[in-house]
Amino acid sequence: MKKTFMLIALLALATGQSFGALPTKADTPLYKNSKASVNDRVADLLSRMTLQEKIQQLQNRASGRTADIENIFKGNSYGCTHEMNRTAAECADMYQKLQTYMLTKTRLGIPILTAAEGIEGVLQNNCTIYPHELAQGSTFNPALIRRMTESAGAEANAIGIHQILSPVLDIARELRWGRIEETFGEDPYLIAEMGVAFVNGYQKYPITCTPKHFMAHGSPSGGLNCANVSGGERELRSLYMYPFKRVIAETNPLSVMSCYSSYDGVALSGSHYYMTDILRNELGFKGYVYSDWGSVDRLQTFHHAVETQEDAAKMALIAGIDLDVDGAYETLEKMVGSGKLDKKYIDQAVRRVLTVKFTLGLFDHPYGDPAKVSKVVHSAANIAMSKEVADESAILVKNSNNILPLNLSKYKSIAVVGPNSNQTIFGDYSWTTRDTKEGVTLLRGLKNVIGNKVIIRNVEGCDWWSQNKSNIQEAVKAVEASDIAIVAIGTRSTYLGRSPKYSTAGEGFDLSSLELPGVQEDLLKAIKATGKPMIVVFISGKPLAMPWVKDNADAVLVQWYGGEQQGRTLADILTGAVNPSGRLNVSFPRSTGNTPCFYNHYVTDREEPFDGPGTPESPNMHYIFDKPEPLWNFGYGLSYTSFKYVSCSLADSVFSVAGGTIKVEVEVENTGTRDGKEVVQLYVHDKFSSVATPVKQLKAFKKQLIKVGKREKIILTVPVSELGLYNERMQYVVEPGEFEIQIGSSSNNIYFNKTITVK
Repeated sequence: MKKTFMLIALLALATGQSFGALPTKADTPLYKNSKASVNDRVADLLSRMTLQEKIQQLQNRASGRTADIENIFKGNSYGCTHEMNRTAAECADMYQKLQTYMLTKTRLGIPILTAAEGIEGVLQNNCTIYPHELAQGSTFNPALIRRMTESAGAEANAIGIHQILSPVLDIARELRWGRIEETFGEDPYLIAEMGVAFVNGYQKYPITCTPKHFMAHGSPSGGLNCANVSGGERELRSLYMYPFKRVIAETNPLSVMSCYSSYDGVALSGSHYYMTDILRNELGFKGYVYSDWGSVDRLQTFHHAVETQEDAAKMALIAGIDLDVDGAYETLEKMVGSGKLDKKYIDQAVRRVLTVKFTLGLFDHPYGDPAKVSKVVHSAANIAMSKEVADESAILVKNSNNILPLNLSKYKSIAVVGPNSNQTIFGDYSWTTRDTKEGVTLLRGLKNVIGNKVIIRNVEGCDWWSQNKSNIQEAVKAVEASDIAIVAIGTRSTYLGRSPKYSTAGEGFDLSSLELPGVQEDLLKAIKATGKPMIVVFISGKPLAMPWVKDNADAVLVQWYGGEQQGRTLADILTGAVNPSGRLNVSFPRSTGNTPCFYNHYVTDREEPFDGPGTPESPNMHYIFDKPEPLWNFGYGLSYTSFKYVSCSLADSVFSVAGGTIKVEVEVENTGTRDGKEVVQLYVHDKFSSVATPVKQLKAFKKQLIKVGKREKIILTVPVSELGLYNERMQYVVEPGEFEIQIGSSSNNIYFNKTITVK
């Protein structure tokens, strides 16, 4: 050891180097030193970059085949990339070679962020298809959704994907909007709980989620995608901002996606107030902002907020949009050269993008693991995970005379009819084709479960969209020849990028009417006229107005798009192998005119006294021909067993505005004949407040398995800070006074009311 030391010293003298400089690698830049801090590495790399290299980091370039890498990237390193047409194995191989190309064939060796949609599993061909986000929300089981995104994240990680363009934190209040299926539901608290779980599952890996669409995008005027959202500052903060605030604070995502739309007339993707003052300075977001596709260009072409594409790029960059998915940011270099744009805004955005890349470890290990793709992607365990989520998401909303589960000994033949009876429907942002046959249909699920025990007859009877009634009679004949009818109706949608046809839901496919599309109700009425028992299976991406169905079907089972095992889940529930435990995360309207119909409305919006609702036969006040309440309410859902809410107690009933936690203990007993899962829900009502507050707000819930004859004690907690409001001066405060704590099985089925006092 001593000889080695002396040799080094002699070499230093001979070469004229100082002794201390010997252990360093003078040719290795600081940004490539994995032991240096992220901030130091970013600063060092930024100092070495040309203006053009910086601007490329603020852009996305779509990938293609492995053979196309050189033609697409031409020795340049970009901020982000995506690929939406290859199989998981092909994409994994391409990303492996693309990252090697970025590290070895570009001047500075900057890796690229690889992004993919991941709302119902990774949008890469052959990946596992999980239930859509609306179905995830109806499980009321955040822990389950976290396990789901952990399994989806394992697939993304093997492929080499580092950014997931999900979850959607928009609020489902405008049901005509086509993207209801992409939301967790109508309640901001439920959305936040599910969003936190969703993000944490994916971010178990070197992946960042991208919560979207920041913000208020989901309540467009007229239900038309991208239209202006009307509202004030209090509504923005109390409602639309709440899920983003929680998810950012509790999961620290490194990316957020902006939105196309405007709020109160201000285009959000061009607003410094929303994208910087609120998102960064108020909510504490530390990552980079990824533009929704085309949202920067649309500042000119859609919102007409500026005259040119250059102006749109400048406006968005200064507002806080760090990476543009399309072409507007290609104009930045010219603007800097002409003095129209200060380079500091480019440096600021590049710093954010590079910080994310260093934080995710991409400079040190940007690769996936192509060798594991065949073992991880669409594994038996992941398929089982998809089925488990589907099982817990389906909602039984009617079950007259306990006709379900089916007693197969009573039936010799079953007619399975309707446009959704033999079609898998996964919804928008699934990788599947228009025909979407990659999965289990209801018909196939029933055949797999029932086998040869019962004759099954299948006739669609009508399609899901047109006015063609010519095949209804064929379905009627099948029902007449059978003992019972299962009628599968609803909507259809598929990935916008795969040329959907005749979609009645999904991105850009908005409805002017919430009645059942096409002649589906005519089909139902014709089947009802046969006198045979009729079970309706509603497979849809949103609630529709179905009062006739509620009044006339013997049972109604709701399944938001349930992933590739949807048909097997429905068959298992219909035959009793699975006890339904889903709960409505979106209220069903009585009519199109009865929307919006969310449960957490202001007291003045529904509660004014009147003599009684009108009917077509006897018009009355308010909605003169109808009731101003939902058909089925938020939180509602039936089980094949029964539950008794035995007792409820508060650990304390007096609290300080300064803080503390409300703790409620609820005892629930399974009084039925099957093990089942109950969703215990806690709502809060501020009895008197300086500004209007909702009639009730969900603030805690828990899904609990309770075995037959057993009682479970369920503890629900609510921080006192959750009782706050934005007062007249737009300050968030918890006002002293009395609050009602409501415990029940749905928003309109409350068993216990307790009052607490805040001093």
